[in-house]
Amino acid sequence: MTDSLLQEMDDGVLVVTFNRPQKKNAIDTAMWLAIRDTFRSAAEDPAVRCVLLCGAGDNFCSGVDLASFSELGPGEDHPFETAARAVVEFDKPLVAAAQGVAIGGGATVLFHADIVYVAQSLRLRLPFASLGLVPEWGSSYMLQANIGAQRAAELFYTAEWVDADKAHECGIAADVLPDADLFDHAMAKAREIARWPVNSLREIKRSLRMHHLDAIDAAIKAEQAGMERQAGSPENIEAITAFMEKRKPDFSKL
Repeated sequence: MTDSLLQEMDDGVLVVTFNRPQKKNAIDTAMWLAIRDTFRSAAEDPAVRCVLLCGAGDNFCSGVDLASFSELGPGEDHPFETAARAVVEFDKPLVAAAQGVAIGGGATVLFHADIVYVAQSLRLRLPFASLGLVPEWGSSYMLQANIGAQRAAELFYTAEWVDADKAHECGIAADVLPDADLFDHAMAKAREIARWPVNSLREIKRSLRMHHLDAIDAAIKAEQAGMERQAGSPENIEAITAFMEKRKPDFSKL
């Protein structure tokens, strides 16, 4: 297990923490593999009745560490796909506590949490259009399911920033807390959940999620196909180049 993903058991609650605060908790290859293995293990461990997902430092997660793609061998699949599946298929309650930035995969993972609490400092963004890419983690479906089709389309198409109050108002978050109170509040709720029998919690989650599973699977497949078409496209290359050069991308001639 990598030090960049921490785990701590607390009376039935597994606290999982993104732990690269110097990189705003951007997820590299080792973290993707650790996320996959952690959620698979938590699903099988009868001592785990609830997972609380949070980020170390001032931010929740800034999404994929772009440098991680250079770590892959020729033709090797990026491990974020198996990590995403492990989170999507996790069959116990998942609570998230998000502060600071939640961008890209650091935002879309929240859509698979059963309950999301956010700090007043939250700034969430779905930057896929601005990167010449498409959504992932089945978020093209889950965000619609959570907040409605028009609101989801607005956030995906504009890639605008969403603050804590808007996240709460539109249904992404259950509540907004002062930053200093976020973790304690989320942990208290996770402990409330973990009081109950794990099989009952599983059946409740199955009942809540069963209507969505086929649609999530279809969305993931469609997103993967779209990503294959867009990754490495001229607009994607321009977006990444502009990011590395710290300038605004120019899509006008593409």
